Amino acid sequence: MSSHKQTQTRGHAGHSHHHHAHDNTYLLSSNKKDAGVRITRVGLYVNLGMAISKGAGGYVFNSQGNLSDLVSDIMTLATVSWSLKPPSDRFPSGYGKIESLGSLGVSGILLGGGFMMGLSALVALCQQFFPDFAELAAHWGVLPHSHGHHHGADDLGPNINAAWLAGGSILIKEWLYRATLKIALERKSSVLASNAYHHRVDSLTAFVALLMIAGSNVLNNAAWLDPVGGLVISLMVVQAGWGNTKAALFELADVGVEDEMKDNVRKAATKALDTLNTGSAAQHVELRSVQGVKAGQNFLMDVELAAPGTWTIEQTRGVEDLVRERVGAKVRGVKKVRVRFVSKASEQDFMDEFIGPNVSAHSSPEPEEEEHKHDDHDHDHDHVQEKKGANRSARRRK
Repeated sequence: MSSHKQTQTRGHAGHSHHHHAHDNTYLLSSNKKDAGVRITRVGLYVNLGMAISKGAGGYVFNSQGNLSDLVSDIMTLATVSWSLKPPSDRFPSGYGKIESLGSLGVSGILLGGGFMMGLSALVALCQQFFPDFAELAAHWGVLPHSHGHHHGADDLGPNINAAWLAGGSILIKEWLYRATLKIALERKSSVLASNAYHHRVDSLTAFVALLMIAGSNVLNNAAWLDPVGGLVISLMVVQAGWGNTKAALFELADVGVEDEMKDNVRKAATKALDTLNTGSAAQHVELRSVQGVKAGQNFLMDVELAAPGTWTIEQTRGVEDLVRERVGAKVRGVKKVRVRFVSKASEQDFMDEFIGPNVSAHSSPEPEEEEHKHDDHDHDHDHVQEKKGANRSARRRK
């Protein structure tokens, strides 16, 4: 059985070396082939083009909106590229948390923009239906600036030709949203998901602008369409922004991975063990527990296996390599697998890795000092006894 394990391990170790060498070459490249980096760059170029077109006369997206979009794209591009770097001595678990921080920033922009958009829409409605209140608010300087995804009738005007610009913006931004979100779901990347919703906000805002253009040419007074549409969009933006913000905060707090990921790791590890558990049941290796944390697009998993108590370190090492390679090859996003072995006769779990307060070095420093005092006391006592013995010997000689 041992030779069988070693044969299995050598085969998978060879696959492991090739697999990780390929990953490192891939990660150390300029990342131009990475789907997440590529779609973010496309979004960056599109938003940059829209910002330039604004100066050339396009009024569907104002400059403030494009500024926040550009900041979101640059932040996403930087964090995604950085998080793909391989682990180092300073970051032994990889750079995935960098993406979690970037996700918090991008989703924070989204959440703040949603609140400002909603407040701006409410004020615009108040200006139409409650002008006295609006004048009072303006007097005290509480009228908010537009986030950039809210547009008034003065921006668009009644020209029906502006509808072409709004329609084109809808198509481009909706495509960017769907393409970015598809990659975000595949990678389980919160920062890409936040950036995708930025594109969706632009798409929805262009749709409201299109309604405003059409309404201004059909209805006599369609000024209320814009703030009402902005208010609806702001609620959607706040909901998406809060969801992504919460997900980023949970990642930074090292919340446990979802049950789906645990099940996927459990299935892959079980299949790997099935190739080894061919002898008697007493020599089988059991899968006890699976847990892990998420760091950006990376999943850092812990697997607990129960093996016979008579096994050697070499035997457990062979199983560890096999399980790690199978999980890494079958479960997307897993970048680290730590395998822990316990005896089949024990009832241990991952909680016993934590140091209890009764044995913590910081909780009771006195015993160590008392132990030194006790040792010093014993040494002094022995010294006194030796001195007394020497005095008795001297008296006898006399």
